[in-house]
Amino acid sequence: MEQDVTIRDPMGGVNQSGLRDHNERLVLSLIQRHGALPSAEAARRANLSAQTASIIIRGLEADGLLTRGASVKGKVGKPSVPMMLHPDGILSLGLNIGRKSVELVLIDILGTVRAQAKQAYAYPTPETVMTFLTGAQAQIIGTLTPALIQRLAGIGVAAPFELWNWLDAVNAPKEAMSEWRDFDLAVAVAGLTGLPVFQENDATAACLAEHLFGRGREFADYAYFFIGSFVGGGVVLNDAVYSGRTGNAGAFGTLPVRPDLPGQSQLLHQASIYLLERRLEAAGKDPRAVWDPDCDWQSFGPILDEWIGVTARALALGAVAVSSVIDFERVLIEGNCPPAVRARLVEATRAALAECDLRGITPPLVQEALVGRNARAIGAASLPISARYLLNQPVFR
Repeated sequence: MEQDVTIRDPMGGVNQSGLRDHNERLVLSLIQRHGALPSAEAARRANLSAQTASIIIRGLEADGLLTRGASVKGKVGKPSVPMMLHPDGILSLGLNIGRKSVELVLIDILGTVRAQAKQAYAYPTPETVMTFLTGAQAQIIGTLTPALIQRLAGIGVAAPFELWNWLDAVNAPKEAMSEWRDFDLAVAVAGLTGLPVFQENDATAACLAEHLFGRGREFADYAYFFIGSFVGGGVVLNDAVYSGRTGNAGAFGTLPVRPDLPGQSQLLHQASIYLLERRLEAAGKDPRAVWDPDCDWQSFGPILDEWIGVTARALALGAVAVSSVIDFERVLIEGNCPPAVRARLVEATRAALAECDLRGITPPLVQEALVGRNARAIGAASLPISARYLLNQPVFR
């Protein structure tokens, strides 16, 4: 019969051997969050005994998940040896299925993209995506040694919920997109790759990437907006990404920001990249340039200026709405756009926010996210790492 276990703190460790997996995840989460830590500091932050922490760290080192840094000499006592995540300790694949492109990335536990492949299309179908995955996985896995292949934690899949909706906005045929309704994506990906599959909404996955590898290390509570073909978002509460009861928390695209425009009232109809495509097409320019990673968008001129203005005003209204529900520390903005455009968008959103009626709430501070335009793919690849090796609850600051 197992002993009752008392945990001193919601994130504290316990010394019973039956919960070693929890404690291992706790130590890895602390080091992932705070950087290299000596064994004594890890024990202190985790509420573990020095002996328990030492045993766990030695085991994680033996398993190749942790590695030793250079010893640091103190004024008294033995030099301390910081333990850090081993870059080759955990690898993971991430598949991001967008409305205009599909991407597969390979990342390590530090969030470094080691390999990637991408394909653009007019609209996604299951056949197109699965054919891409077959070739891209073979290409990426072919670059790994057998030892590194054994380090694969799995494959994460990020995709918009209900791909078959809002088809008029992206000019996708209803018949082709309806195939997604009855297509079991997780089963199909598992069958093709032979790897454990972890699936999440694409914007929530992007939020996870920011939380693990970007500005999420600075803040415990924030709202995250990602501007793709359609705008979406994510919610972080008490140092943890909150996906909600049905996985749809942070579905900010559905926020009503223009009730005066029937049929166009939602945030996604005011702050999405498909709207920039439409403006470019109407002006006789090639809208496909939006998805060219080498295009900095500066050639779009006044069309870009107008899109940023409209998008920023809508984002400001969205920021007020979400901050009226939860008192967020920050609102972070990311997008599938060049960094310079993201910076302009954030600055314009701050200016628009200053003109909003903010009575009754604490004005949210709007800042740029850091991960970048491929945050959804990196977030997808983060899913197996988070699920199998880290704690999905708050970590001591």
